Amino acid sequence: MDPGLNAVLQEASALAQRAGAVLLDWLARLDRGGMRRKSSGRDLVTAADLASEECILQGLSRAFPGDGVLAEESGARGGGRRVWCVDPLDGTTNFVHRLPCFAVSLARLSDGVPDVAVVHAPLLAETFTATRGGGAFCNRARLRVSETTALGDALLATGFPYRRQFLRDNNLENFNRLFLHVRDLRRMGSAALDLAYTAAGRFDAFWELHLQPYDVAAGGLMVTEAGGVADTLVPGGDWIHGRNILAGPAPLLLPIREQLLRGRPVDYPPLTEWDAPRP
Repeated sequence: MDPGLNAVLQEASALAQRAGAVLLDWLARLDRGGMRRKSSGRDLVTAADLASEECILQGLSRAFPGDGVLAEESGARGGGRRVWCVDPLDGTTNFVHRLPCFAVSLARLSDGVPDVAVVHAPLLAETFTATRGGGAFCNRARLRVSETTALGDALLATGFPYRRQFLRDNNLENFNRLFLHVRDLRRMGSAALDLAYTAAGRFDAFWELHLQPYDVAAGGLMVTEAGGVADTLVPGGDWIHGRNILAGPAPLLLPIREQLLRGRPVDYPPLTEWDAPRP
């Protein structure tokens, strides 16, 4: 591992764990007064979310004062060659309902490419990490993607957008298309953990639509460092900014993609064009 990346990873891991402690503190005293709703109606934002993000932003400002930030709640600030993608609470709905599948997700992009990643699940006591060229780990145990190649043997994971009632492609058709061809499907409610679990081989592969860079940058690096592939549904796209991702072992992605793209035109439109409400 690049010693420079290792130092950055150690700082990012400590920061994610501090933010995780903030989340657990809020979880212990969560009440209805500590939450509000975004305009979508389904997208719950808690005081914990905001407190976790503030913890992370302060830490990044101290440790990496020249780096930019793209954060879920406060948006973009700064810029330059290095930008941190910050999701202070991925799995907000799980958190509000006291389900354990929520996480803090941090990833650094250097010249647009992720090189440091942390996904910390505080209630599960698991910290997933990766550096570019240095491998992926969970609590220091090295990760490796699944060796499954047959679709019928695969356990897949996916998710659905909060504004699904307004989107032309809300992923339900894809779910239905794959459902009868796989061992089973899971919908955990946290893309960051779905990707980390894919890197660990717990899930055989993962796909989802309408995502942001802070949802996928950390977990996508973990999948690639664990021997897998992170790509878009249409091969060769920008999985960080392209708003959709397909990740897992390369041999398994072929039959999954065949089902996902079945019946679609060759010039399958970018999913970024599909975010407008129905007329």
